[in-house]
Amino acid sequence: MIGAVLPAPVASRESFHDPDEATLFPAEEAVVARAVPKRRHEFTTVRWCARAALARLDIAAAAILPGERGQPQWPAGVVGSMTHCAGYRAAAVARATEMATLGIDAEPHEQLPPGILDAVASPAEQRHLHELAHAFPAVWWDRLLFSAKESVYKAWFPLARRWLDFHEAVITFEPTAGTFDARLLVPGPLLDGRALSGFAGRWLVRDGILLSAIAVPASTGPASTVPATTGPDKFGAGQDQSRDQRSG
Repeated sequence: MIGAVLPAPVASRESFHDPDEATLFPAEEAVVARAVPKRRHEFTTVRWCARAALARLDIAAAAILPGERGQPQWPAGVVGSMTHCAGYRAAAVARATEMATLGIDAEPHEQLPPGILDAVASPAEQRHLHELAHAFPAVWWDRLLFSAKESVYKAWFPLARRWLDFHEAVITFEPTAGTFDARLLVPGPLLDGRALSGFAGRWLVRDGILLSAIAVPASTGPASTVPATTGPDKFGAGQDQSRDQRSG
């Protein structure tokens, strides 16, 4: 499912359960030694997914430890992103020579809890969501907005190495194409000597799971906004954790 919103240079793996064969390296075990079972399962399975994705790039298994603000510390020469929610875990990786950064996010396809939308969406974005909900009522657009902003942050941080607030990027969805644009309201990180003005991504909803993804090529060419990745194969009827934990 995650592969449907990612371009060909990206290797990915997903799981809808926590397999018995998923294990951790000793250094990873130390990170979750005192964690509750739910957190241990998420942490373990998403790293199992990550190592399976790395194997598709012929990269040996290694410990993937949380770094600054929880961002995964990938092997040298690799960029990647991980995500997990109830009933779903996924990881995506690519060689840094092909992709500059990745950001993926999974959410349950349900309405956001009360009070969250005001914290993550501007009044203009909320009007946009209202219009989308009227025209395409099968999608929980508020949750999709949250997911897209999580993907934006995960793609942003490895390039910028600084925080990005929810209100510092404006999301616009294209409902029939399964795409979205994120316009940055703050100076973007440099790529190929140019400041990125935003990100482009894909999304889908399937089997009760909502996915969003951003994949930025290592070379963006003359444009400052990253071009969209390959599209999903299906348009779907498509916060109890911090961004730090959700990153992996």
